Amino acid sequence: MTLPSRVAASAAALVLALITPACAAEKQTFSAAGPTPSVAPLEANPVVQLNRKTFVPALSAAQAKLTSWQLNAKMMLNGTVMLEMTGSQTTRPAGTSVRMTGRELDGRTARLIKVGKTVYLSVSGVTPAGKYVKLRAGQEPELDQTLARTDPTTIFTSLGASLRGVEYTGRQVLDSVKLECYEVTVDVAKALKAQGQPVPKGLPRTATYTLWLDSAHRPRYISFEYAKVTMIVTLSGFNTPVRITPPPASKIVR
Repeated sequence: MTLPSRVAASAAALVLALITPACAAEKQTFSAAGPTPSVAPLEANPVVQLNRKTFVPALSAAQAKLTSWQLNAKMMLNGTVMLEMTGSQTTRPAGTSVRMTGRELDGRTARLIKVGKTVYLSVSGVTPAGKYVKLRAGQEPELDQTLARTDPTTIFTSLGASLRGVEYTGRQVLDSVKLECYEVTVDVAKALKAQGQPVPKGLPRTATYTLWLDSAHRPRYISFEYAKVTMIVTLSGFNTPVRITPPPASKIVR
């Protein structure tokens, strides 16, 4: 396997584990998992409750107003942190910059930068220290499919096509912000088809995620649990000025 292919395979597997646990081919039921920040007791009587009809339009409208955000994610196995991801994403122009590390990478650190349709990957022990491999759209189909799942527009489109249920569970205060909590159930096969992805055999029929939305209907926390693996994603720093640029030519090995 060539260096770009090895790097792409490593990054694709990593991002896939973070973004699409529903693709795991085991017939088990998903259940909600709570975020790690301090949580106040649930409060009743929210100002506005979203439902199956209004949920996706509300999230899509909120997404349309975003230009950037900060991302933090953790993957835990039986309570032990196996993988952590931190970084930023922008929409205008489209860009992603994330750093990934943890036991799942055998102690290695991976860095991914995506600007437009070009991806730059650096994985310790795979690429030379401080260097990146440059990949263009279509060069590594597996990586292209994985990165497509991080596009909020694609995510919301697939959610609209696959949504089976929305349940409001109450109001919580997380990190001093009042949030409305929802459990969202999606049809896994329909979600994958809407993203243009293959549907492996043996998938669970549905997946349930827990989302905490702020007053602008922006997701602040997303969590789920699957086969003893818990994922917690935190979004913050909305519309904070961020500039994501490619590595300098001197840092690119291909």
